[in-house]
Amino acid sequence: MLSVGIVGLPNVGKSTVFNALCGGGAKVSNYAFCTIEPNRGIVPVPDPRLGRIAEIFGQEKATPAAIEFVDVAGLVKGASRGEGLGNQFLAAIREVDAILHVLRAFSDSRVSHAEGGIDPVRDAEIVEVELILADIGSVQRRRERLASALKARSPEAEREAAALDVLERHLDAQQPARTLPQREQTLSAVQLFLLTAKPEVYLLNTGEGREEAARAVEVVRDRLDGQVVAVPARLEADLAELDEAERAAFAADMAASETGLEQVIHACYRTLDLVTFFTGVGAEARAWTVPRGTRLGVAAGRIHTDMERGFIRAEVIDFDSLVKSGTWQQAHRAGAVRTEGKEYEAQEGDIILVRFHV
Repeated sequence: MLSVGIVGLPNVGKSTVFNALCGGGAKVSNYAFCTIEPNRGIVPVPDPRLGRIAEIFGQEKATPAAIEFVDVAGLVKGASRGEGLGNQFLAAIREVDAILHVLRAFSDSRVSHAEGGIDPVRDAEIVEVELILADIGSVQRRRERLASALKARSPEAEREAAALDVLERHLDAQQPARTLPQREQTLSAVQLFLLTAKPEVYLLNTGEGREEAARAVEVVRDRLDGQVVAVPARLEADLAELDEAERAAFAADMAASETGLEQVIHACYRTLDLVTFFTGVGAEARAWTVPRGTRLGVAAGRIHTDMERGFIRAEVIDFDSLVKSGTWQQAHRAGAVRTEGKEYEAQEGDIILVRFHV
């Protein structure tokens, strides 16, 4: 399951964002470190295709893909040295697949700001510097552990030390590891779980004014590298408490094509370069998520490990072709269902039937 850590300075609205996304009961208060232990919430990924697939296969149950959001303690300057709740904050981030970085873009005299005035770019840079410093510390500790192997002139240790040198120079230049040229080769050589190597999405916690939100997004996109979404978190948190019909009516009134949750999920998927495929066997239609480029044998293992071990072949059709055909049987007769081997890469919207032996 995809795990996304919600991070940011104190009082930028992380817990409000968490409640908006998860409909959770995370504590919200006007003081730093309101969140100490991480709040966790698992949210189904909205996908209208899944219901249509269940309808075509005559299945009553449809299970969407899911995403876990983790609301961690607010970070402050000095977190890389253990200031505030820095150690807990950094440990929680190491466990997630991606970072949702909440930046405050709303003004409210009742809610204090750790750095004074509202400046999302400054806030982002404060957090980024702390993550970079933490990564530099990880690199230096790893180099110390290599000392004896380097004295023995181990070729493997020498290759890793060279990669560490490249990485540390990049971090010293205040550049996150995810922007490193030849990133995959360097990071696989050092095998460190670096904080700044994680994909990052910026969430601007805005007021309810659309023009204000648009201006804030423009400024952040101009200054920061990454996916940017604007969400009025307080409004979205209120909407999360409504039933489905009331939320739909409100969205229609606002002419909103996507909820805040959908915007965030789609941004995370784009940043992580994920694709969704479907299965429709038995009594359940189900959505599955894998990184783009995942071969079919490995994707089958997401469904069940036996499928990867005993993979024979798979029958595959894309969503649009299945809908056009009307049924799986008619798609077969029309030649729209094809046979693929384990080296085939799962594509966005594929419906897959795996043949395997136990």
